[in-house]
Amino acid sequence: MAFKAYYLSPEGRLRSDLTEKEIKDSSESKQGLLWVDVVDSTEEDAKFLERTFNFHPLAIEDCVSRNVHPPKVDDFGDYLFMIMHGINYTVESDIVQTTELALFLGTNFVVSNHNVPLYSVEFVRGQVEADDRLMKRGADFLAHALIDALVDNVSPAIDQMNEIAGDIEEEVILSPQQPALENILKLKRSTQRLHRVMAPQREILNRLGRRDFAIVSEEARIFFRDIYDHIMRIEDLNQTLRERMDNALSIYLSSVANRQNETMKLLSIVAAIFLPLTLIVGIYGMNFQNMPELNTSWGYFAVLSFIAIVILIVILQFWARGWVNWGRRRIIRVRPFAVKPEKLVGYIGHLKKGRREKP
Repeated sequence: MAFKAYYLSPEGRLRSDLTEKEIKDSSESKQGLLWVDVVDSTEEDAKFLERTFNFHPLAIEDCVSRNVHPPKVDDFGDYLFMIMHGINYTVESDIVQTTELALFLGTNFVVSNHNVPLYSVEFVRGQVEADDRLMKRGADFLAHALIDALVDNVSPAIDQMNEIAGDIEEEVILSPQQPALENILKLKRSTQRLHRVMAPQREILNRLGRRDFAIVSEEARIFFRDIYDHIMRIEDLNQTLRERMDNALSIYLSSVANRQNETMKLLSIVAAIFLPLTLIVGIYGMNFQNMPELNTSWGYFAVLSFIAIVILIVILQFWARGWVNWGRRRIIRVRPFAVKPEKLVGYIGHLKKGRREKP
């Protein structure tokens, strides 16, 4: 059983060396503030939570179970039970991995549970050990700090995904190979996985920011609404990533189709050139005795010259139709993006002009 407990007494004394009995007494006293952080829950931890806090068995089961649970908030009257999701940075994977943070929020206690180490929890723990001001603000503010740090740690993953998306877009344009398609699909799966856990959390934070739960004080609700704004921004960025990958996939498929078309065009050009040549050499390859050109001294050179003329005519035809770009001058007209300053509101030239027009 691995847990860390902090208790801020009514006198303002912070303790971190609590026994199980002291934890139970502190939670039942309804005074001060108790924070218990449970890591890698086991059946023994489940029994500890049941006999110490008398939590609902279904909530305890969600903490111990290794299955993925959707984000949610349940009101049990004396306490709230929440499941929030963040990024699991303890594993290396080509696809973003998420993890759960379960929170029990009471009037004078917060119990956090997670099965993998979370940097966000470590950050809040460092704040509590360095300064007890966070604990003095109450259980709802402590829960806010844990959720806020969890959500803030999603932003680095989004930034990294943006950099990967830029590399994928460049790769798709320059070299649309099979690895580019695999990277597109991996990033799309990452965005979908983030969307599945971030979208439900918006409603949870929206409810915490309203008057749905009496445990959350009026002062703390605005802070939960601030996290809601962060979630909305993350969702917007994630949606933009999904659209970029959809566009990259379309570009990839178009590039592959264009390359196939270029290959077919090249094969068509080669076939069109050699088709009349095959006819010529086929005719003169026949073994008839009365073919007049076979006995002439200039026949061989005449046939070669005719073959060369045919090749030249076919190439000129392709060049005239635009199939062959050899020798053509490529003109790329790019107009740089610029807006006339006179059209801008606040342009200083307007002020100078107005001064000159004054009598």
